[in-house]
Amino acid sequence: MEMTNDSMLTEFLLVGLSDHPKLQTVLFVLVLCMYLMILLGNGVLIAVVIHDIRLHTPMYFFLCNLSFLDICYTSSSVPLILSSFLTVRKRVSFSECMIQMFFSFAMGATECVLLGTMALDRFMAICYPLRYPVIMSKDTYVPMAAGCWVAGLVDSVVQTSLAVQLPFCTNNVIHHFVCEILGILELACADISINVISLTGSNLLFLAVPLLVIAVSYMFIIATILRIPSAEGKRKAFSTCSAHLTVVIIFYGTIFSMYAKPKSKDTAGAGHQSVMEALISLFYGVMTPMLNPLIYSLRNKDVKAAVQNMLGRKTLSKM
Repeated sequence: MEMTNDSMLTEFLLVGLSDHPKLQTVLFVLVLCMYLMILLGNGVLIAVVIHDIRLHTPMYFFLCNLSFLDICYTSSSVPLILSSFLTVRKRVSFSECMIQMFFSFAMGATECVLLGTMALDRFMAICYPLRYPVIMSKDTYVPMAAGCWVAGLVDSVVQTSLAVQLPFCTNNVIHHFVCEILGILELACADISINVISLTGSNLLFLAVPLLVIAVSYMFIIATILRIPSAEGKRKAFSTCSAHLTVVIIFYGTIFSMYAKPKSKDTAGAGHQSVMEALISLFYGVMTPMLNPLIYSLRNKDVKAAVQNMLGRKTLSKM
């Protein structure tokens, strides 16, 4: 373990699934393929939204932000994950670890707020369709998206600043694929009660509050849809928010397993529990960003039509 003169460690060791080398090889290929799909899927979705003027609406603007967010999030962690699969114990400097943790945490917090904002957009579109173009004008939805990014970055600055100030004196082994904040807090050789309190507050603001906004929004959305007289009208109304609801379920289903209950370093377990948390982290960090563009494109006729138009398939099919 590399140490400085004041006995503070200067690097961390990421072990991940180093006890299962064959599994690491399989995961390396799998994660690499998934990362390429993330770049391709989200990149195409962003290009389509920018290219097709019919998609220049608040919903697709938020979707474009979500796709860019997924690219940023995976690019901040997947290269480190892939590198850790190639070595028994991946050595990461203290500064590199904190930078990676900062961007990963910022992107995760931003996505929580963005999903809540997207739920509000669907609420306004379905419950107040006549007033929707006026309420959700460009002067409204652009600052809303910017606010999501600012909120996530500020939250990450707070959490990372508190973590950087902690002393790490002895153990430097992180049982994860990346520098994950809970795994780092477990290694601190000082009282982390302030960090736990701050992280709990972050959970309330960036997990519970957006989830509450989503739940309340969909209560009104469902009530409005049920009042629509025709079955076709109900189907069309629900189709506009079904993709977002699917993404919310996948996103919150995995992230709550990681951050809903912060643990102190004294009660945190190791071994099998840490491996399971690492696998959940891997699923959250790679699988969800890969599924997002698939969910929105496969369930959205406008997006599929725009993709075909951008690739020139319409012209080809008429020949």
